[in-house]
Amino acid sequence: MKQLILLIFIISTPLFSYEFELNQKDLAYINNSTKKSFILNRLEKYQSLKTKVKNYELIRKLSHINSFINKILPAHDISTTSSIDYWATPKEFLLQGHGDCEDYAIAKYFTLLELGIKKENLYFAVVNVKGQRDAHMVLLYVEDKKSSPLVLDNLSSKVIALTKRPKLIPKFAFNEIDSYKFTPNKFTQKIDINWGKDNKWEKLLNRVYTLKE
Repeated sequence: MKQLILLIFIISTPLFSYEFELNQKDLAYINNSTKKSFILNRLEKYQSLKTKVKNYELIRKLSHINSFINKILPAHDISTTSSIDYWATPKEFLLQGHGDCEDYAIAKYFTLLELGIKKENLYFAVVNVKGQRDAHMVLLYVEDKKSSPLVLDNLSSKVIALTKRPKLIPKFAFNEIDSYKFTPNKFTQKIDINWGKDNKWEKLLNRVYTLKE
């Protein structure tokens, strides 16, 4: 009975201001999943979290969203999709319950937009991590491009200034407005990112805003 009540709630209540609604395909995925109860519980807690933190001061809001999204299990793209380095929409990420660093950052970005954080204050950042071979993605909160941004990272539960994360080596940052080179202390130079033939960022925005995936 609890699962039925939750399902009705989810169907009738949009989870995102970006029209993140569960469609028939999503409902079929949930109903056919062996982890149905976990998915419903995760979506219910997500909705409750957004209501809870909506009027929190900035750092508390960032910290709560970072901590909640970080509890979703990590997984390598190659084990979860047919495409290496697939960027999941927030809805896909929450339904599947696992993802890699890009998926964590994307889910945090759109959740914070819904909670009133402006697009110009949020940047995806590609960094290197000392001692690791692969690049890593985090989300930055940038109040002033001449000061150190705050880092929301699936590798850390703490939201702190980039200057306090010496193992993160900046490469570039971007959002829906512009893109930059940056250092731990500040943004330094506007750049144009060459995404190549497979523009994952453009595809993601189309799938979120237009296709409602």
